[in-house]
Amino acid sequence: MTEHTPQPAFVLIRPQMGENIGAAARAMWNFGLDRMRVVAPRDGWPQERAVALASGAGRLLDEAVLAEGTAEAVSDCTFVYATTARPRGLTKEVMTPEAAMRDAAERISQGQKVAVMFGPERAGMENDDIARANAIVSVPVNPDFASLNLGQCVLLMAYEWRRASGAVEDRRIEMAGAEWAQAHEVEKLAEHYEERLDAAGFYFPEHKAAHMKQTMRNLWSRMPLTRSDVQTLHGVMRQMVRWKERG
Repeated sequence: MTEHTPQPAFVLIRPQMGENIGAAARAMWNFGLDRMRVVAPRDGWPQERAVALASGAGRLLDEAVLAEGTAEAVSDCTFVYATTARPRGLTKEVMTPEAAMRDAAERISQGQKVAVMFGPERAGMENDDIARANAIVSVPVNPDFASLNLGQCVLLMAYEWRRASGAVEDRRIEMAGAEWAQAHEVEKLAEHYEERLDAAGFYFPEHKAAHMKQTMRNLWSRMPLTRSDVQTLHGVMRQMVRWKERG
């Protein structure tokens, strides 16, 4: 990750345990984020326990920006999100993590500087912290067990950032060296089967033949066939014909 890569800063507000700071760093780096800011960590800074839990993401801790207060940590930002499971009576826009990171991606693409704040493990952010945010990110957790571990919350937001920034494909097919069949190849396959099935008397009775053939054509067009699939299906039909002729 280079210094100029546009991305949000993740701000840990008064984190209490070094292990959780390390887990947050690891979660960030899992999804390509490396802008960590730490506000008044309870046990001081740097922390050996944070480094141990960060695993291969120790560089994030080395480069983390240390701030005495929330205002200082987000002073250079144009838009700030506060993550909390329970908005506390402040009039602000509330977003899901997915919507917030889509919004962040759009703002960053426009040149804005964005931060996402995460509160202390036990009680979360205070209203004075949340008041400095432009929007609240409310994680839709079980209301009877709303507390999220700091590392989990960071992981969730980092994942949504990676999705929103276009680094994740919603769906893909592993081709394993194969190539998709072209339309003319599928057409030849359909003709091969239609010819052989016609000769075998499959299209019966005659007044239903046209509809049955159309149904078969539609079947081929719905199937995501590779060139290897087409060759295999040609081979299946040829072998069935040989077997019938020998019989």
